[in-house]
Amino acid sequence: MKIFYGVQGTGNGHISRARAMNAELSAAGIEVDYLFSGRRPEDYFDMEEFGNWQSASGLSFIADHGRIALWKTARKNQLINLWRDIKNLDLSSYDRVICDFEPITAWAAKRQGVDCIALGHQYAFQYDIPIEGDSWLSRALIKHFAPGAQQLGLHWHHFDQPILPPIVHIPNGESTNAAPETFILVYLGFEDTNEVLALLEQFPDTRFVYYGAFSSAQTRDNIQLEPLSVEGFKLALHRCNGVICNAGFELASEAIQLGKPILVKPLKGQMEQLSNARALEQLKLGSRMETLCSNKLRLWLKAGKPTQYQYPNVAKAITEWLLSASQCSVAELSKSLWSDHHQTATSSAETKL
Repeated sequence: MKIFYGVQGTGNGHISRARAMNAELSAAGIEVDYLFSGRRPEDYFDMEEFGNWQSASGLSFIADHGRIALWKTARKNQLINLWRDIKNLDLSSYDRVICDFEPITAWAAKRQGVDCIALGHQYAFQYDIPIEGDSWLSRALIKHFAPGAQQLGLHWHHFDQPILPPIVHIPNGESTNAAPETFILVYLGFEDTNEVLALLEQFPDTRFVYYGAFSSAQTRDNIQLEPLSVEGFKLALHRCNGVICNAGFELASEAIQLGKPILVKPLKGQMEQLSNARALEQLKLGSRMETLCSNKLRLWLKAGKPTQYQYPNVAKAITEWLLSASQCSVAELSKSLWSDHHQTATSSAETKL
């Protein structure tokens, strides 16, 4: 089988999910070609596992001080280039197409009449799940941004809908056996760096490891700055005892799987992140702050640990589903995966960060 796989590259969550899928697809002997869109080629990092991957501008958004910058986003997205890339993408030599909310792949498949499996968290929003910040525009974007003939939506809970559990990318190896340390992992890629530092500096007795677009590692009193790195970040995620991040889906999924307390700051004006923050609170899996608020952070640092969820290997299940001669329905696949899911109660009022 030969697959063309399109990945939205604006944030690292889609790419992390693609890493998990790539490991299972490769293990099954499936040949895969990748297209990433949403950022400049030089802004991707640690991409060797994807082989001779392609990049394109696609469609993306720009954040400024923790909120969607509508004018900058409109200026960045050039629809003429998008249409050209859709027309020029030839999918005729592929058996299947997978799209992780990547518009060029999705619309090229639709235009050429090629069966496209849309895979990602965004596709869960077609069902009755916790939603915040909804509007006709956000609904239209979810529906038309990157459509697929079959849609595999992912979420932390099924909400009695045909939704799959998260695809969690936690590779085996040194990270798995990493000894825990006393620090909070920080990844706030949509926030202003100086504003994040100003917040963390108010807690001199707490050690923070802050991953971002830094040129090199450096230490500022209680804050350790680290440049973006897949291996380094995964190791820190295993070793930390709490995570502060924006309200994207994939990092929160990994933290939940590892039983790490989460404090999210949703991106203002972005329905998906606002809804994720609401779902985390509703499921008692995490806490939220609307701004970079010292009071919210102080309360969170004193809170107990959340419930830990053990999700099944969804990437492997999807790969087997793709290869199955008698492919079951998405609803049946969902039911099977959630039956393999369980939670481990780790909540304790005595446990502090």
